[in-house]
Amino acid sequence: MKIDLAGLSKAELQKLQADVEKALSNIDQKKKEDAKKAAEEAAKKFGFSLDELVGKTRGKAAKVSAAKYRNPANPKQTWTGRGRQPGWIKDGLAKGKKLAEFAI
Repeated sequence: MKIDLAGLSKAELQKLQADVEKALSNIDQKKKEDAKKAAEEAAKKFGFSLDELVGKTRGKAAKVSAAKYRNPANPKQTWTGRGRQPGWIKDGLAKGKKLAEFAI
């Protein structure tokens, strides 16, 4: 297929460029889907799911830290000891409690 690019206007060339980029993206997406399907079939052949082999980590950190501290007033509130101290930790420390008193 030969296209006479010299005979096209700038708008036509930009439309052609957008169409080519979309087509390339579609090809890449199809290849990814085919690769994932093949990987799932291979995992299944050995008695595993693909998620069991590679884990589900999309959009989240691969490893989540375990909670080390719990709010005695509300056991649903926990803290890993990383990042900012929650308000209930700050309040407790300000009242003279020790961090160890919140340990799980």
